[in-house]
Amino acid sequence: MEPYELPDWFETEVLLEKDIKARTDIPHDEFGPAKVVRLHDGLRNKTWGYIFVHNLNRGPVAIGGTRLAKDLTLEEIYGLARAMSFKNAAAMLPVGGGKSGFIIDPEYMFAHPEEKTRLMERFAKALWSIPEYVPGPDMGTNETDMQVLYDNFTQFSGGKTNHGRGGIGRPKDKGGIPLDEWGLTAHGLSAAIKTAEKFEKDFRIEGSRVVIQGYGNVGSPIATKLRDAGALIVGASDIHVALYNENGLDVDQLNAIRRKPNALANYEGKITRKFGPDELDKLLEISCDILVPAARPGVINSTNCDRISTRIMLQGANNPCTAKEETHLKKSKGITCMTDWIVNAGGVIAGAIEYCMDTDPEYRKKVLATDGTGREYIEDRITRTVAQNVEEIYERIKSSNGELMFRDIARTIGHERLTDEKLRSQEWM
Repeated sequence: MEPYELPDWFETEVLLEKDIKARTDIPHDEFGPAKVVRLHDGLRNKTWGYIFVHNLNRGPVAIGGTRLAKDLTLEEIYGLARAMSFKNAAAMLPVGGGKSGFIIDPEYMFAHPEEKTRLMERFAKALWSIPEYVPGPDMGTNETDMQVLYDNFTQFSGGKTNHGRGGIGRPKDKGGIPLDEWGLTAHGLSAAIKTAEKFEKDFRIEGSRVVIQGYGNVGSPIATKLRDAGALIVGASDIHVALYNENGLDVDQLNAIRRKPNALANYEGKITRKFGPDELDKLLEISCDILVPAARPGVINSTNCDRISTRIMLQGANNPCTAKEETHLKKSKGITCMTDWIVNAGGVIAGAIEYCMDTDPEYRKKVLATDGTGREYIEDRITRTVAQNVEEIYERIKSSNGELMFRDIARTIGHERLTDEKLRSQEWM
């Protein structure tokens, strides 16, 4: 692959809410975006990426991850930023929702870490003029990248640490909360599916057959947690290969190889079926009890919806399925789709905690008081927040005599906590 010709700096085209709503080429809704920034190279007339500050009803900054994808679109970042507004509101966090991304192949950046560092340095320069957005890790970015951003912001602020500008999800030895190392998004998914056991008739995690699409920083730790709870991981995929074994895959081996070149393509255990790069989505159609989409948006759509065969869809990714498809799956097959912004909120809960720790020394002491690292405090907050939301949704579904679906209630909860002044002032941290 040819190296990327990164500009010396990213020029920023900034649009505010009043400008956005007057245009037809930028998606918007009743809650935002409050600001959209296009990162581009004016000399070459090349767009490199976007920043969306979607909504700030609940706090002074919008928190959301930075994504790398070679086919990233404006619409994808908008949809993800909107989901973050609802996710952060539903989790009763004192922050708004946003997202950013670059149209860059993450595999190239993985193979060229020095180029990735330069990308993050240029990103930091562009972000310095956008104090409303606090970035965290997402697909294609990690704790090291967030530390590069944090260090640059420290430099820009005259050496001041605890500046509250991000990145968040940094290495723990640098004072951050390592979202990926601790598998905190997966921790929330685990709390969600355990809560579902109380409400889903004849459903148990133990003995369940699980398919995980996207074996990365979310897919890997949820595989381990479900395996440890007695489930059988029968399917797993990354961008290279999709693997299926009716008798179960070796999760320890998958975890050991997932960060190596070609990742799951190095798997040496027994498999029943194997799908190449052009057939990865066929894994989604394997019959199972728990389907965990944990990669890109829109993987379950009108082209494959009728072939999905599972009991529960535990949405590790953001926007993996539209409301239309979820309705079809529920009404035609009885599949419960556990809405992304409710069940995968573990990472952003931890991110919001790290942001508050960075700006409030007393709160930092409170978080660290339990075990010295903050992990116990954070995992407790994630478990309680996600479990409480899932339980409330199931109770409301029950009150509707089954007329409403999981997403219907999730949307209502998000709307209430974004718009109701009393709820907007409440926090669960």
